[in-house]
Amino acid sequence: MTERAVPILLSRDLRETLEFYERLGFENRGAPPEEWQYLIVGRGEAELHFTLAPDVDPLSTASMCYLSVDDARATHQEWAGLVEPDAATGSRITAPVDTDYGMREFAVVDRNGNLVRVGSTI
Repeated sequence: MTERAVPILLSRDLRETLEFYERLGFENRGAPPEEWQYLIVGRGEAELHFTLAPDVDPLSTASMCYLSVDDARATHQEWAGLVEPDAATGSRITAPVDTDYGMREFAVVDRNGNLVRVGSTI
């Protein structure tokens, strides 16, 4: 039996969220966002789920998840030019850092204020 947890993040605009994550190599794995008011995107074995929340304030949202990848540095290099900083929403990508607990990690904040921490073992 395989078990897994899937975070459900908030989105002010599911179509915009889909476009943001498609640039990072994710694909829509569900119905068009307008059909369910819900979005499922995937990349490899990872899935992120989003629910429509039009009143979300991207500068005060506290939603986050952790995405474990094979090589955080390579993923960061792939995504670095694709996430444009936006002061109005807080959207950004941080540089990778090596932690004391043996991980290499960086963060992506999307236009809804969702924090996606990305990491791999060193």
